[in-house]
Amino acid sequence: MKKEVAIGIDIGGTNTDFGLVDREGHCLVKKSLKTNGTNNVEKFLDELCKDLKNAIAEFDEKIDIKGIGIGAPNGNFFTGKIEFAPNLKWQGVIPLVKLVEERMQLPAVLTNDANAAAYGEIIYGAAKGMKDFIVITLGTGLGSGIVINGDMVYGHDGFAGELGHTVVVLDGRKCGCGKNGCLEAYASATGIVRTLIEMLDDREENSTLRKIEKSKLTSKDIFLAAKAGDTLALEAFEITGKYLGIKLADAISFSSPEAIILFGGLARAGEYIFNPTKKYMEEYLLPIFRNKVKLLPSKLDKDNAAVLGAAAMVWKHIVKV
Repeated sequence: MKKEVAIGIDIGGTNTDFGLVDREGHCLVKKSLKTNGTNNVEKFLDELCKDLKNAIAEFDEKIDIKGIGIGAPNGNFFTGKIEFAPNLKWQGVIPLVKLVEERMQLPAVLTNDANAAAYGEIIYGAAKGMKDFIVITLGTGLGSGIVINGDMVYGHDGFAGELGHTVVVLDGRKCGCGKNGCLEAYASATGIVRTLIEMLDDREENSTLRKIEKSKLTSKDIFLAAKAGDTLALEAFEITGKYLGIKLADAISFSSPEAIILFGGLARAGEYIFNPTKKYMEEYLLPIFRNKVKLLPSKLDKDNAAVLGAAAMVWKHIVKV
């Protein structure tokens, strides 16, 4: 009997990861290529699909490929198009599903990266058996996938769930989206770096992070400094967790989830981000919601999480299990 597998493709601003995933969540093959190697999306997809076909041909087991799931910035589930993604070189509206299906002769489904992560948690991860939960992706930006009564919340146009671009500080920092004061500008890998740089500029306390060029400072540097007891790094996590906790309290008020799952690089800071986030989330919640909503780490394999999330859409929307 042939092994049933799904293709998962995660299109990021820098790299595109893709692979073959079975029903149990094992990533059988994983490869990557540069996303912005060309400004021409047709050439990019030619290369991607060629690599995919080669990976399939090299796989030594008999497989039955059920379809292709794609996670991408500004990926619209309803239209199958990437629409005006700010961090991709391809401009305007890209009919991605149509272009991939033509090349691969397989059914495909598209959504944004945060929603793909939520599908991954439903099928393979921390949200198994849950019908109401939110996934927050804490990477370069902040994304959110909201599931209510077992269904992803897309809204009427396919773009619902932009918690990262709700305002947490009036007239605050400029966000990459063009607005001021967005949550993403404070609670993300780039947000915590901006917080720490402001602290270095405004404060005189000793910090090991002063030895690092500001332009090269990363959230990982801040995490390692916090682990070593650096007071500024610890405070940066506290501030980041406060802003995130406040907005999670708002999200709980409108959706009443069973759990909120933190996913992505910054979430891997563990207690340093979870503890302050949980503290402020509970503080800002209505009493009827307090101590009811679990704050959980992703259970997806961090090395393959994005591909797993994309592939999970195949089981949900093409195979419909």
